[in-house]
Amino acid sequence: MALNVGIVGLPNVGKSTIFQAITSAPAEAANYPFCTIEPNVGLVQVPDRRLDQITKFIKPQKVIPAVMEFVDIAGLVKGASKGEGLGNQFLGHIRQVSAIAHVVRCFDNTDIVHVAGKVDPASDIEVINIELAFADLETVEKRISNLAKMLKSHDKAVKSKAVIMEPALTKLKASLENGMPARSVDLSDDELEAIKDLHLITLKKMLYVCNVDEDTINEDNEYVKSVKEIAAKEDAQVIKICGALESEISQLETPEEKQEFLTDMGLSESGLDLLIRTGYSLLGLNTYFTAGEKEVRAWTFNQGYKAPQCAGIIHTDFERGFIKADVYHCEDLFELGTEGKLKEAGKLRMEGKEYIVKDGDVMHFRFNV
Repeated sequence: MALNVGIVGLPNVGKSTIFQAITSAPAEAANYPFCTIEPNVGLVQVPDRRLDQITKFIKPQKVIPAVMEFVDIAGLVKGASKGEGLGNQFLGHIRQVSAIAHVVRCFDNTDIVHVAGKVDPASDIEVINIELAFADLETVEKRISNLAKMLKSHDKAVKSKAVIMEPALTKLKASLENGMPARSVDLSDDELEAIKDLHLITLKKMLYVCNVDEDTINEDNEYVKSVKEIAAKEDAQVIKICGALESEISQLETPEEKQEFLTDMGLSESGLDLLIRTGYSLLGLNTYFTAGEKEVRAWTFNQGYKAPQCAGIIHTDFERGFIKADVYHCEDLFELGTEGKLKEAGKLRMEGKEYIVKDGDVMHFRFNV
């Protein structure tokens, strides 16, 4: 399971620079709008200290971390929902991602042209949010126009879905017409399931990424404060990244060099680590591990998954033929040192189909197909 996050924003806010730095992928970055047309996709390894610690106790032939996928989507402009700036094409790319990282320019630099002529995070955010809302409004209105036909359908499943969908679409239309995102609408689980196939952009989780300069990486400037005020009203998260610093960090060859650089800058972690950690929290994701002589590997799963579902992430046969799982937590391994001592302490358990997997569990699945 790859965590899939689309990086969006106005042209020239630093999206491609950040993407290139954190993925080391060759995204074109230049000082003019629409430099990125086709979305760039980059896979990065998810840093996890626990994975490295496990290998100190269980020596594998190889170590396989979890991965995260970033999609660098071209800069949106005012009128994108109506096709401005190749808007329809770009909005289509956003519909394919799991969550959205909205990069907002929070620095002054006369050498880098702002598409609106001035740096104004509140205005930038409003432009993007309104365009995304209008794109969703068009989708909702199309479905509303088909509702009458669905409600008269002889197919009970179609008719039942339409009955649930009707009030949900009414609420969504009212919100989107006011430029408010679909995620701000109070929808039941049944309603969310009924509109799932609409792939609404503004229903996706949103993270604001403030792109700051080196001087304000350790403190909030007025631009960042403005973004945080907006995010608080939307119940959205905010992180700060300095695209210029991330570019420098990406050029360093060893983990030791990168850590020394971060320490000198007064930072505890890189923007990449912060973005991944926040992204995991945003999408409700956790990690479990499999560990043996052949490999130690990290697997990403949704919070609340039971043991068979987690087994299915490895292979569908594991879920279909699931019997039991041998489970212990990695922190117990770090404390006790060996699986033998884990057994003695009662920390190595056999769990069944109803076991809800915890973040940091180390698992060995038993199955029969």
